[in-house]
Formats: sequence, C-alpha cells, structure tokens
Amino acid sequence: MPVSYPVRPHRHTRHRLVAAAAAVLLATGGLTACSGEDGPEQAVDAFLNGWHSGDLRAVGFVEATGARLSADEVAKRLKTLSGELAAAPPSLERTGEITTKGDIATARVRLTWPLPAGTRWTYDNPLRLKRGGDDRWQVIWDPAVVHEKLEEGDRLALRRETAQRAGVLDASGQPIVTPRSVVRVQVVPGEVTDVPGLVRRLDAAFKAVRPALTPPVDLSDLPKRLKQADRDAQVEVVTLRDEAYRQIKPRIYELPGTRFPTDTMMLAPTREFARALLGSVDPAQADDLQAHPDRYVRGDLVGHGGLQGSYDERLRGVPGITVITERLTPDGATEPTGAELFRSDPKAGQPVKTTLDVATQNAADAALRGQTRRSALVAVRISDGAVLAAANGPGAAGENLAFTAQVPPGSTFKMVSALGLLDRGAVTPQTTVDCPKTSEVDGRIFKNSDNFELGAVPFATDFARSCNTAFTALAPKLGPDGLAQAGRSLGLEAGWDLGADVFTGKVSANGGPTEQAAAAIGQGTTVVSPLAMAGATAAVARGRWEQPKLLLDPAPAKPAPAGPALKPESVAALKTMMRGVVTAGTGAALAKVPGEPVHGKTGTAEYDDNPAHTHAWFVGWQGDVAFAVFVEQGGSSTTSAVPIAERFLRGLAR
Repeated sequence: MPVSYPVRPHRHTRHRLVAAAAAVLLATGGLTACSGEDGPEQAVDAFLNGWHSGDLRAVGFVEATGARLSADEVAKRLKTLSGELAAAPPSLERTGEITTKGDIATARVRLTWPLPAGTRWTYDNPLRLKRGGDDRWQVIWDPAVVHEKLEEGDRLALRRETAQRAGVLDASGQPIVTPRSVVRVQVVPGEVTDVPGLVRRLDAAFKAVRPALTPPVDLSDLPKRLKQADRDAQVEVVTLRDEAYRQIKPRIYELPGTRFPTDTMMLAPTREFARALLGSVDPAQADDLQAHPDRYVRGDLVGHGGLQGSYDERLRGVPGITVITERLTPDGATEPTGAELFRSDPKAGQPVKTTLDVATQNAADAALRGQTRRSALVAVRISDGAVLAAANGPGAAGENLAFTAQVPPGSTFKMVSALGLLDRGAVTPQTTVDCPKTSEVDGRIFKNSDNFELGAVPFATDFARSCNTAFTALAPKLGPDGLAQAGRSLGLEAGWDLGADVFTGKVSANGGPTEQAAAAIGQGTTVVSPLAMAGATAAVARGRWEQPKLLLDPAPAKPAPAGPALKPESVAALKTMMRGVVTAGTGAALAKVPGEPVHGKTGTAEYDDNPAHTHAWFVGWQGDVAFAVFVEQGGSSTTSAVPIAERFLRGLAR
C-alpha cells in the first residue's frame, strides 16, 4: 500500500521524533533527509526520488477530487505525459520553502530534462500536496506535475532541426568541402523491357566519365535488384556529381525507365581531392545510430574518416531542439496542440581551416591518377612547413598512406646517412669512396641495383648514382646511433601535434654491423612515412627542421618545437649532392622540368627477403615546395616514383 507522511507532531513530542528519524536515516542510508521539520518536505523528496528512479511505492497520491491513486497508475501517467522524453527522466530538485495553507501545501520543483545533442531544458514547476484525515501528506496528482501546460491526454514530443554543417577550408579560407549539386541515377523496373541492353548502355556511359569525377560503377547486380524490386520502385544506380552527369546526359537521359532527381552533398572539388585526408560526409549509417543514439538520428550527415570524422562534432554544429505538446487521439495516433514549451535554435558548425593549397593538391592527385598500386605524394612548403598536398593513389582505398604508412625508405635515406657522415667529418663530397658491385658485412652480401660498379669515385658520385656498397662501407663511421641522431635532427621520431594521425618514423640505432650497414641504405629496421620524409627533406632545404603543419583553425595545442640550425657546411654539401642526383644521377628525368632547379634523392626499398620485391621512392624540392613520392611494390624508382614526381612538378608549373 502507498505510504504518506504525517503532519508536524505536537511540540512536546517533536524533538524526540526528529532524533529518531535522523537515527533511522543514518542507519538505512535513506535517499532523502529531513529539512528540520517533519511533514510535506519528506513527501516531496520521496516523490522526486521515486520519479527519477521509477519506483513510487513510498509515496501516497490523491486526485484533486480526493480519490486515491496507486503508485503504479501514477508511474504510468508520468511515462505517458513524458512522451518522447520518457527514456531519460529529468533530474529533480526541491527549491525554496514549502508553503502550507490549511491542509494544502505547495512546493517548487526544478526539473532539468536531458535533451539530444547535450541540450538541457530547465524550469520550475509547482507541486501540490494534501493532508489526509490520517494527518499524512499525499501528492495531489495533476498533469501539471510534469509541466503546467500539460493536460490529461497530452504528451511531450521533440522536434529536431539539423544545424548547417560547416566546410573544410583551404589555406586561403575558401571552402574545399562544401554543398555541391549531384544527380541520382535511378531506374523504375516496370518501365524497362530490355534490362541487359539498359545495363550495357549505362555501363558504357559511366565508363566515359572522367575518373576525377566518379569512381568505377559496378552494375553487375543491377539486373537482380531490378527483378526483386516493385515495378514502381525507383532503384538507385549511382549518385553522380553534376559535372559528371552533364558529361553523359545525352547518352542516358532518354533511356527507358531512368529517373534523375537532383540533390546536394558535402563534397570536395573532385572525387580524388585529398580524399583519405579529408574523409567523407555521408548520411548516418546503422552503426552510427547504434553507437551514438543521443547524437545522431536517421538522415543526419556524419563525417567518416579523416578530418571529417575527427572533427565531426565541430563541423556538424548543434541541432536545434524544440519541445512541444501533442494530443493522443482515440486511435492511438498523435497530433500537435500548437504549444511550444522549449526551443533551442540550431548552432551552425564551425569550419576547419587547413594549410592545403588547391593547385598543389590537384597537381598531386593528377600525378597519381591511374596508379594501380598503393601510392602517396605529400608536399610541404619549405618556408613555413605548411602541408600543401596529401594525395593517395586509387589503390590506397581510403587509407592516408601519405601520413601513416610505416615502410622502409630505401635509398632516399642516404640523404640522412650523408648528413650524418658530413656532420662527423667522415667524408666530404670530394672524398674518394670505392663503389664495387658487392660488399660483404658479417657474411651478408650487399649489392647495387643491376650489379653496377663505379670503382673509386668521389662521394658525391656515389650519392648521385645511389651506390649501396659505398654507403655500407661508410656505415661504421656513423657509430652505433649516429644515423638516429641525424634522423632526429631532421624531425624523425619526434612527437608531432599535427591535428591528424601521422607516423614520424623509427630510425635504426645500436644495431650490429650488418644492421648498421642495412640502415645506412634505408633498409634494416628503419621505417618512415612519406610526410616524415617530406618534412626531413624540407629541413635540409631550409637548414633547420620545423614540424609540418596542417591545421590553422583549430590550431594544434602542442606542436613540436623547431630544431636547432643544421651545420651550414653540411647542408651546403648535401644540397649540392642532391642537385647532382638530378643533373648527373638517378633523377635525371627531372633535369628539364620547368621552373627552378630540382634537388632530390631516389630510393628503392626492399621490404622482405626477396630482392625483387621493392617499394619505389623519390624525395626532393623545387623552389619553396618539398615533396615525397611513395609507390608500394613500385619496383625501380626511376620507372615509377620519378615519373610521378615529374608529372607533379609539371602540373605545378602550369
């Protein structure tokens, strides 16, 4: 049976009863405390605790007519009135003094409802109590207990207004990712008499679209989907950018059964534009809704991967939330009453401003276009470390290899080895260093590409022609950790705060003679990312390492401090040798690229025990742009990485 609470006792028993009640509460860990006066306070507090916990059996209830109500009935009515807010009950707090007039007491209760998107709705509400004939206080039930504008048959309902999603900006503040027009290609099954013919004509048209605008479209399952769909259904085939649709509109617009509704989507300028770095914006998927039911609803736009995923909360803003009242109809439906109880306007998202340069990114994407192997090209401005482009070839499948690959650098690391040797005074560009076909270190045979040999030549020639055997012979002069020290002076292994995931490299140190020899030519246990190597190359060109930067707003809180100035004489010698790679070495294909002189270093990196399995690299700079090219399993750098570098630099010159 529900319990109610007695009125204040006579004066001569009051102190004794208060002491007893306090002792009971201390012993049982009671949920509410006495306010110093027995009476309606206890009934109010018991009701508030019971509402929040869902157990009202400690409270007595009466209707305004005086008829008693069961706790279960009140709990049911509370849930009905709470409507769409019922899943998350409010926090409840008694405020101020309770006023009593005869057998009626009135309390003020502060309700705070947790609403979607972190919004809170707070208001004060009266709660009335009545003293019964047994001198016990009971809560007077009324829909106004939930909100003073509610009546029996009403319920609370939510309306959600999506906020405007902000874009990702380039270095000049212009939008990269912004709403762009798209066309949805659909087919109505009942209007198609020749499905194979329709599929053939659609397939031919889609293949004619420029790759930068749309990915390959697989129509192999379209006949099955058309067969399984209702005759009047609109079966989705593909969503095309408006530019792509216009390219092939004359070929598909009159095809039987086709429909072409328009829409907008948050898109970059091209399909491939910094795709892995930026991520994508898509309608909320089932796993999004399941993982964050308080954050997303069906139809919301959600960032997936890259910057769109990492900064989704900032970009999507805060949706507007409105609480209204609805009337329950006899048939179980609802209709709005027109009463708006609370409104929080949507707050538009905040953009993310990057250092990306559109022209440089387009040139990088175009340079990798058509690559079937996983590949990456990253460009950094030498003067300030800004990341200008982060491109990943089609084979990367959304993975940002430009930042996160962990692969051996091969002979591009001779740039680091040479810097270490020059810093120690072990060689100069003119020092004669023998370059035989092969060399042996503790039983391991090292050889040059295609088993070439140069004989006794200046160290600058060994560097330009990428002689492995010369560098393995010089490796002991670096000492156990000299290579690691040289790498760290160029920012490798440093803790970067970039605003995006990045691997800064791991350089071999303290290995045995064989490991030292392998590490000197970018093998062994040394692994890097293209961005780490682009940053190291920029450091050589600049004369000091500075952490690359990607985000301008929000700017990372703790970027790595700039390194000390590199030794001028070592840098000058290394620059001369890296120019020699282009004028008289393995990078000769870049000698006639328009613009300022190109400096660089090629690299072919073995990644397992099979010498035929190699990655291809090129690192270098022209003018104020340093860059790194990586092709997974690309074979010889002169036939894969160097041509990509040439296309990139020629693209920049246009």
